Formats: sequence, C-alpha cells, structure tokens
Amino acid sequence: MYWLWMGFVPINGTAPTFDRAPNNWANFIDLKVLGSHMWKTDYDPEGVLSTLPAIATSLLGVFVGLLLKSAYKKKTQILLLLGVSLLTAGHIWDLFFPINKALWSSSFVLVTAGWATIILAVIYYFSDVKNKKFGGVFKYAGANAITVFFLSSFIAKLFALIKVGNTSVHGWLFKNLYVHQFISLKTSSIVYALTVVTFYVVLAYVLYRKKIFIKV
Repeated sequence: MYWLWMGFVPINGTAPTFDRAPNNWANFIDLKVLGSHMWKTDYDPEGVLSTLPAIATSLLGVFVGLLLKSAYKKKTQILLLLGVSLLTAGHIWDLFFPINKALWSSSFVLVTAGWATIILAVIYYFSDVKNKKFGGVFKYAGANAITVFFLSSFIAKLFALIKVGNTSVHGWLFKNLYVHQFISLKTSSIVYALTVVTFYVVLAYVLYRKKIFIKV
C-alpha cells in the first residue's frame, strides 16, 4: 500500500516521485501537517507517512521476539532462514522501490530487518546455544539505549554548533587528531566514527557496571 501510494497516486495532478521534491508524498504531507516543525524546510526523515513502514519494522521485531520465546527447536536455523529471506526480498524490492532510509521505504524495512535477524541469529547461537560469553557489548548498550541515543544526538549537535576558529568542534577534532598524510580521508573518517562509537559503548558499560539505568 505504501509503495502504491508513494509511486502512483498523483499529487495535485502531478505524477509522484521517490526523490526529494514537492511531488513526493512524504514531503508533501509532512509540509502540510508539520509545517515549520520539520527537520529540514522541505522534508523530515521521521515524518508522518514514513511512520507506517516504521510500524512494520517494529512488528517484525515483535514477531522475532515471539519466535525466540517459543518452544520451536532449531531457532538459529529459523532465524538465519528468515533473515536471508528478508534480505533477499528487500534487494529484489529495491528494483521497484529503492532502499531509502529517509522515506523508510518497504525495501529498507526488509533489508534492515534481514540484517538485524541474521546478526541476532549469530548472537543467539553463541550466547544461548553454545553458552559462550558473547555479545556483552549489546547488553551494555541496550540497557541504556535511549540514554546513549539521546546523548549521541545531543553531543553531535552541540559539537556542530560550537565554533573553533572557522570550523566546529567536530571539524577541529577530525582535522587535528585524525587527518594525517599517511592515511586517506576515508580511513580517517572511519577511525573517527569508530572512536565516537567506542566512547558511547564505554559510557554504556560504565553505567551498566554502576547499575544506573535511565528509563522513560
């Protein structure tokens, strides 16, 4: 239904598009409903219409959770088969409805759910089937997921707003600590990103060890 709406229902007599444009249904509805409260002046990656497929993502997670709690045997194999099936379906669907996070397209739902299910299958196999101490980092981050998410967004925006010379704190840190002649800019960018992720993982670990769990 989302694909049919986004791709075939005209907007004021104009053919719709999946691109960022006035005749994109997600952009059009967000502008009408949210107005000046949008993330950008013309679109919002977490808008009104894209909430529909986001609900589908949540329901897939509920389904996988019920599967883990069920009495089924060979859960690892079932999870892997489900994950590969979702991933394959998503890439096939991408030919008709491009994978797009901003629109939360149906193909994006399938592909992300597929990868998530495959990774969960691996974690389940080692932690529950083989009884190995595996995936602790996910437990630490998951225990304060909202806190980590909020802080990462807040600090990122704060670092972008605070100016250091002609650049921001982010720009200054990246240029002075991570950019070197002996490595490419892409490698520097990856190392910087991994540093940021490591910081929040360590923060989550400290909160977990001190038994601090912030809930909403």
